[in-house]
Amino acid sequence: MTELYGENNPRDIPTYSISDAVRYLRIPAGTIRSWTIGRHYPITNGFNFFQPLIPIPNLKPRLLSFTNLIEVHVLRAIRKHHHIEIDKVRIALDFIEEHLQVSHPLANERFRTNGVDLFIERYGSLVNASRRGQTEMKDSFNAHLERIEPDDTGLAIKLYPFTRSHEEDNPRIVVIDPRIAFGRLVIAGTGIATRVLAERYQAGESIDDLAYDYDCERLKIEEAIRCELPSVA
Repeated sequence: MTELYGENNPRDIPTYSISDAVRYLRIPAGTIRSWTIGRHYPITNGFNFFQPLIPIPNLKPRLLSFTNLIEVHVLRAIRKHHHIEIDKVRIALDFIEEHLQVSHPLANERFRTNGVDLFIERYGSLVNASRRGQTEMKDSFNAHLERIEPDDTGLAIKLYPFTRSHEEDNPRIVVIDPRIAFGRLVIAGTGIATRVLAERYQAGESIDDLAYDYDCERLKIEEAIRCELPSVA
């Protein structure tokens, strides 16, 4: 299997806590924890363990890499509209990885070109999905994949996370890039961290003052704060 990732690659450095991933991706902590760490669940004679779908380094604290964020982001497309047993997703992903012959297929541009159809084919056969269901799934995949920007090698290098409830209304103003600001969420094209803007706004500084200080458009400052503090911006 071709290995295009490595521990010295910035996209593979464990950087993000579960709470970071929750804030950036807007996915419940329990879901992310199950997918990346696993969980115990009750059975008739005691408990069983759900093996994580996205393995992360066995370090303390448990941290995700940028590649892991991409994988969680794409898995969200599967679970958003199709509440199917995750083990069936695991089987389908194993099928795709075998065909693509590359690690982390969800974070690879090749998944967009032929992996989606292969995944839906395998996933659909497992869940007896209708053609309409398969079309809806592909639309959801595409909406998520469009938020990912690959580098020249086809590997994901930028993620424009959803910052609003309706996917079609999401601008591409903030971005996660492992090469910029240690992978923190920033305003695209700058190194301005959204968390810093939100903290200054909460401390009483106005959006106009922040726009002036950072020489940045007011609308971009508003969106950055809104994605961190949706209830106040």
